Amino acid sequence: MRSRLVVAFTALLLTLLVTPAALASTMTAPSTVTEAEGEAIQGTLRGPDREPVEGAALSVAAKGKEVGSAKTDADGAWRVDVPGPGTYTVTLDVATIPKGMQPRDKGGATLSDVQVRSGRASTVIFPLIAASAKQQDPEAASETSSSSTEDSTADTGGADAPAPPAQEGSGFAGRFLQLVVEGIKYGTIIAITSVGLSLVFGTTGLINFAHGELVALGAIAAFFFSSGPVDLPLVLAAVLAIIIGGASGGVLERGLWRPLRKRGTGLIQMFIISIGVSLLLRHLLLVLYGGGRQQYDQYGLQGEMALGPVSITPRDLTVTVIAIVVILCVALMLQRTRIGKAMRALSDNRDLAESSGINVDRVILLVWILGGGLAALGGVFYGLTTAVYWDMGFNLLLLMFAGVILGGLGSAFGAVVGSLVVGLVAQLSTLWFPTELQNAWALLALIIVLLVRPQGILGRAQRVG
Repeated sequence: MRSRLVVAFTALLLTLLVTPAALASTMTAPSTVTEAEGEAIQGTLRGPDREPVEGAALSVAAKGKEVGSAKTDADGAWRVDVPGPGTYTVTLDVATIPKGMQPRDKGGATLSDVQVRSGRASTVIFPLIAASAKQQDPEAASETSSSSTEDSTADTGGADAPAPPAQEGSGFAGRFLQLVVEGIKYGTIIAITSVGLSLVFGTTGLINFAHGELVALGAIAAFFFSSGPVDLPLVLAAVLAIIIGGASGGVLERGLWRPLRKRGTGLIQMFIISIGVSLLLRHLLLVLYGGGRQQYDQYGLQGEMALGPVSITPRDLTVTVIAIVVILCVALMLQRTRIGKAMRALSDNRDLAESSGINVDRVILLVWILGGGLAALGGVFYGLTTAVYWDMGFNLLLLMFAGVILGGLGSAFGAVVGSLVVGLVAQLSTLWFPTELQNAWALLALIIVLLVRPQGILGRAQRVG
């Protein structure tokens, strides 16, 4: 029976490996258009109070010639079909927006170099503020206007990691401190998602390849609850996403992994099964969510605050602080509570923990629920700092594994330390090397550390054989 189960899941895995391209070709993103529909530029115009702006006029031009225009509807949405892929200039007619509002930046009513890909709709954002607010200087405004277009385009390419902001410090020292702040933010997001991965490995020995899909599930669930017909505050949407992520982890444990353990399925076979589950969940998210990139409507565009030689947006500062607080709460739970001590005991020695009266199945179920909830929260944070898309968890999975291995397999505290190292190395490497290589340098740091200390930073050396 066991051999038949392994063969069945292996066949499922091979089927999923050869069919993603065919599956993806049948799906369309909610923010993109198909080849039959043609190319377009679209967006949603909102005022300083996040309420939609109706009746604003926008025009799209190519090479100085207007190719289309539109007005925003009752929801603030607008769309202009363009003749084909290329580079366009989008202009907002400021005379048609309500009195008391103005573009956030000088020159911000015109967005140039808007890239449109074949068969896709590019999304642009015009940030509006109250008319009495102070505008930026022209040079900074033009830079911000350009970056707003790039960051808000639904199908932008490039690295998925948060790109370093424009450096405002003085020389190398200022840039270094700015990237340290960015590295801490990036590292804490990786740490939140990797703690659950480490706890699952410590208590069950399973390398869960599907953990990244819980990250994407959390981000997509929060996007669904915070936009569209539901339109909840993002904080409440994030809470619901955490509940969904925790429940999903519990369902996977109770419905799949526990029965497999009871049947005596080996860890290698379970690892292969986790790859199949990852592919299945990932493409299920593609079917339900689509292939485009979306931004959360709330907290999307903010000005930076100067904190000494560094600058950071209130959103990123809040994300970093909350991530650190959550990590400290998890550490306190593991050290001071009965369930936390049971998790650590199970991770150290399963047989001894079971003989001591610990309900192993119950502890493992709670570990999966905790890991799923933390992964969902990390997905919301990652979506806030980059974008929400269907395979974002898979793109972050390699860095999660790097943080877990670097810190020490099975150690939740090691996963936090390793993730912070990964985040810092990834960001600081951009001082000398292209941004596209930042994750590669983080993985190189992993290799170097393991050559010197194979058990990881906080891992314990074990006798082999």
